[in-house]
Amino acid sequence: MNTPRTAPLRRIAHLDMDAFYASVELLRYPQLKGLPLVIGGGRRPQDDDLKERQGERPLHKIPVNDFPRLQDYSGRGVITTATYAARQFGVGSAMGLMKAARLCPEAILLPVDFAAYRHYSRAFKDIILDIAPLMEDRGIDEVYIDFTQVPGGQREGGRVLARLIQKAIFDATGLTCSVGVAPNKLQAKMASEFNKPNGIAIVFEDDLESRIWPLACRKINGIGPKADEKLKQLGIHTIGELAQKDVGWLIDHFGQKTGAWMFDAAHGVDSRPVVLESEPVSISRETTFERDLHAVRDKAELGAIFTRLCEQVAQDLVRKGYVGRTIGIKLRYDDFKSATRDTTLPHYTADAATIRHHAGHCLKRVPLQQKLRLLGVRVGSLMTASEHKLWRQNEAPLHQVQTAMDLELPGEDLPESTSAAPP
Repeated sequence: MNTPRTAPLRRIAHLDMDAFYASVELLRYPQLKGLPLVIGGGRRPQDDDLKERQGERPLHKIPVNDFPRLQDYSGRGVITTATYAARQFGVGSAMGLMKAARLCPEAILLPVDFAAYRHYSRAFKDIILDIAPLMEDRGIDEVYIDFTQVPGGQREGGRVLARLIQKAIFDATGLTCSVGVAPNKLQAKMASEFNKPNGIAIVFEDDLESRIWPLACRKINGIGPKADEKLKQLGIHTIGELAQKDVGWLIDHFGQKTGAWMFDAAHGVDSRPVVLESEPVSISRETTFERDLHAVRDKAELGAIFTRLCEQVAQDLVRKGYVGRTIGIKLRYDDFKSATRDTTLPHYTADAATIRHHAGHCLKRVPLQQKLRLLGVRVGSLMTASEHKLWRQNEAPLHQVQTAMDLELPGEDLPESTSAAPP
């Protein structure tokens, strides 16, 4: 009689590149290794001046003292990422550069280079796929990987395979990453933070009480600042304290869906699979201004920025092979409050002029008396261009135009441009 085989333990890894943007810059400028380094803001004249002054000197031989410092920055940019040396001063992602300058004025400031980051992002993901083909792309610098059936994925709880992937990425790119391996995605993401940078953390089901419960509730991916603050007001600070609450009590305070999810998350329950392919929900572009802009006094400047954002979204749609029919805008005022409006068209589009026209109508529905610090444009309700072609052939009907918000608010539209078509 044959003994039935025991099903392998579910082992899910979360791989997170260490200070990814900054690490890519250090490949270019190794002389900055170990120094406080901040990546952020747009392309600035002083960055171009830096390279021009060096003449034929290789980038890795530029003297450290020649690099721009955070203390000399003026503007409205935000930090994209920072090295661990800079983080020790309290500097972090999404922080305003001016605020960061007060915390760490001597930090070196470099502009973002998304072309380089995308290149290395593709490189490390290709390496992973060669070793462990079940990978979920979660952004430019992180992925989930299903180790369960991969050779070596069960050895030492997944440590052997994690070490192999780490070494392969470093040997090919010079970049380091941190890996957490656990029974599910929720715990794997938490575990990847345990031993940063360049670390590996292994979590088993029996480790829930000892390693997960002592963590702050905010460490659960999905519990944001508002939910965390409410939990603290209710006397709940750790995941273990959250786990002691009855599911009914959580539903009473957070609603049916969120309360039940919090109960499961606190008890380590997460059955989400590793998704090999995912379609984007929407495609958007936004920009934070160097100075606050007013819809009337800065009408021409705002109009040009608005048109450029619409053109960029249209180009992104074409490049990625999508069309969409929900067009929306996002504003952030000088008091940091935000407003969004959108409208759904009876047809799909990837045309910049069409996007610009309907996004402009959305602007008429928001107050524009305050100064603005951010403007964004979004296209949602996406369909692939190939699916759209088939849909048009079949003449599928769509409902009439629907708007996401019925409330009409007074406002002044920005000027439309006749040069809205993408190049």
